[in-house]
Amino acid sequence: MLQPRKTKFRKQQKGRMKGNAHRGDQLAFGSFGIKSLEQAWITGRQIEAARQAVTRYMKREGQIWIKIFPDKPVTKKPAEVRMGKGKGAPEYFVARVTPGLILFEADGVPIEVAKEALRLAAQKLPVTTKFVVRRDYAE
Repeated sequence: MLQPRKTKFRKQQKGRMKGNAHRGDQLAFGSFGIKSLEQAWITGRQIEAARQAVTRYMKREGQIWIKIFPDKPVTKKPAEVRMGKGKGAPEYFVARVTPGLILFEADGVPIEVAKEALRLAAQKLPVTTKFVVRRDYAE
């Protein structure tokens, strides 16, 4: 499961996500990718499930890049605990995703294989996505 080795602070505030992605909104490494169309928090488990789906379908051919990393800790209080008494302990880590962000990239496989593999990955994620192809890609 993806999570940082260490963080400067154990706990973080929720914060607000607004606007579209401006960094990481272009394909950087591969010829194909999936782009987020909405904002959400994506957990390390969801990213790992999507990675496994892509790797299995591509039969470990080609190459994939995961462009997001869960670096935000989310805290949770135990069940049936009374109000107050401070903030809960960190439970898991999430990646903040805004519209336009490239989540996964793939290369080294035919376009049909990449499209199906990334479709399977998108099913594991809590955001709607769009399949994108590099502009200068020629079959």
